[in-house]
Amino acid sequence: MDILEWTGYIASGIIALSMTMNSIVKFRWINLAGAATFAVYGFLIDAYPVILLNGFIVIVDAYYLVKIYTRSLVFDTLDMKGDNNYLMKFLEFHNSDIQKYFPDFFNESRSDSVCFIILRNMAVAGLFIAHKENKTELRVKLDYAVPEYRDYRNGRFVLNHLRESFKKDGFRKVLAGSRTPDHNRYLKKLGFNETGSGEFEILL
Repeated sequence: MDILEWTGYIASGIIALSMTMNSIVKFRWINLAGAATFAVYGFLIDAYPVILLNGFIVIVDAYYLVKIYTRSLVFDTLDMKGDNNYLMKFLEFHNSDIQKYFPDFFNESRSDSVCFIILRNMAVAGLFIAHKENKTELRVKLDYAVPEYRDYRNGRFVLNHLRESFKKDGFRKVLAGSRTPDHNRYLKKLGFNETGSGEFEILL
């Protein structure tokens, strides 16, 4: 195959990949890359309709990405108990996805639990559940973001904006871990340090 065919196949593959993304941010970025590649393909074969259509898609994707990255986000939390009805429904609805990243997770209604829903502009963006390991350590059992909000902002909010709240409660260290490489990469990006045996920690 020559360069024209390769360009067309690559553009098609990128567009197809974008359609599999749950995250709207990932969809926009990958779709933009696919449309840009198709625009180049249209230029190489002198197909102006292809250039115009995909150039328009690039502009639309870029516009919405700018909106996503510049819009103000209001984060908040909603404390819950382990046997809360909404919490149980949330866990049931997202169970298969949760098990991909937290295969060992099961919900426990414990008196020492720290449990809250994470809200973004009042939309439910995730769920955080942790247990008190001792008086100074908090162990994360579940730090789940719904697919539409997997851009690290939930985790940064929990660590940065609630850090003082955790410290006031006497916690000095947060422990976390997972058997899934994706979640371990997520923890490292948030600033957790690997301690061995799949364990991660961060000092408050």
